Amino acid sequence: MKLKDFAREIGLSPTTVSRALSGYPEVSASTRVRVMEEAARLGYRPNINAVRLATGRAGAIGVVMTKAGDYQFSEFISGMADRLSSEDTDILITPMLGHDPSDELQLYRRLAESRRVDAVVIHSPLPNDPRIALLDRLKLPFIVHGRSVTEVPHAWLDIDNEGAIRQSTEHLLDLGHRRIALLNGREGLTFTLDRLKGYRQALADRGIQYDPKLVSHGDFTDEIGFRFACSALKQHPQPTAFVAGSMMTALGIYRAAQSMNLGIGRDVSIVAHDDVFPYLTAENMVPPLSTTRSSIRAAGERIADLLLQILAGQQAHDIQELWPVELILRETSRPAPEGASV
Repeated sequence: MKLKDFAREIGLSPTTVSRALSGYPEVSASTRVRVMEEAARLGYRPNINAVRLATGRAGAIGVVMTKAGDYQFSEFISGMADRLSSEDTDILITPMLGHDPSDELQLYRRLAESRRVDAVVIHSPLPNDPRIALLDRLKLPFIVHGRSVTEVPHAWLDIDNEGAIRQSTEHLLDLGHRRIALLNGREGLTFTLDRLKGYRQALADRGIQYDPKLVSHGDFTDEIGFRFACSALKQHPQPTAFVAGSMMTALGIYRAAQSMNLGIGRDVSIVAHDDVFPYLTAENMVPPLSTTRSSIRAAGERIADLLLQILAGQQAHDIQELWPVELILRETSRPAPEGASV
């Protein structure tokens, strides 16, 4: 069925039908719903190339992949795909092989100049992130997964990283732990700074001095978690509890404790940030892991939805969502061993 035939069948003009299917804001919500329902009833699907030619849109959202094989990245993209699968919108993943920040800026310039994408997603933002300023100048719509302290108004979706780590640390303090180690993300990122702030605030509220030897920064990998935990557990006095930035670093702590014949939940307590992965669940770990819960897949789905709203005319600076994080207590957070000291 052609556009003209479909429009005639439902009694609307081809222009109105085209704009309704493309999400233009000047089409009323009731008309858009009616067109979508009729399209489903009659089995009409627009010619994607024709729609893109008429609207000037590429029909794709761009994502720069800065680290190949990142398990969090794959979950995030899966969430985006879930939302975009019914929108005839593709995801264009552009890998960045180097580590030079200027290389990533150049990738965004290329995406804007090529017009291969209608919008992009920024990951792992920095304070005053140069990518935000660049995309604002280039007039390429974008949303930040996270947020940045910058003068440029921007759309963002973030979790309460500060509150998540403060809550985890406070829980361990309530259990009598005083030497609590933190495995944080890479230095300088906004979410890493927020998490460190939450950790330090929880300690300060209890009158406990911050010890930089108990804090580590790095990628969220099992190996990094293992190395830091081994090093921390050799300190005197050793930490009796860990706050892990991810499930993967928590796995490293498990390995380190077991290699030193320390019982998880008995000699060493752990609370980790849990991103709800289908292939790694806190409940199935031995013992089950206490976590702060946040689904990165759900974040990907919501970010795709928010980008569609921006492309439909929603003002980007009106889109700012901060998701709360829930503390789920299981068997790895137990009272501090008797005799544990600061």
